[in-house]
Amino acid sequence: MRLHHVQVSIPKDGEDQARSFYAEALGLTEVPKPPSLAGRGGCWFRAFEGDSVVAEIHLGVDSPFVPAQKAHPALVVASAEELEQLGARIESRGFEVSWQERHTFEGYERFHCRDPFNNRVEVLSPLAQ
Repeated sequence: MRLHHVQVSIPKDGEDQARSFYAEALGLTEVPKPPSLAGRGGCWFRAFEGDSVVAEIHLGVDSPFVPAQKAHPALVVASAEELEQLGARIESRGFEVSWQERHTFEGYERFHCRDPFNNRVEVLSPLAQ
């Protein structure tokens, strides 16, 4: 068994704001929703290693919308250098990055950030061996 995707809620008409965070800041690739689901709104994003999908986040419209306060996707990057670069990229796009819990998860270093709708996203990298 493996995980196919994580669903994150967004408000109605939030797709453009979502793209600014998930595609432009995080660097995920937007992929088309299947025609049978496209009418529901929202958008889908993937991370790839070569041709392989390694992460998938589906943003779905919820009404009424309430941001998740604790539940969140956690994405893994390869190195501390990549973690630093991604944190800086997210901040340069106007999103807040918190390093407060950077060394609180054994075997990893990490940061947390929030999408335009106040949903939490975690990004981690394994500690160098």
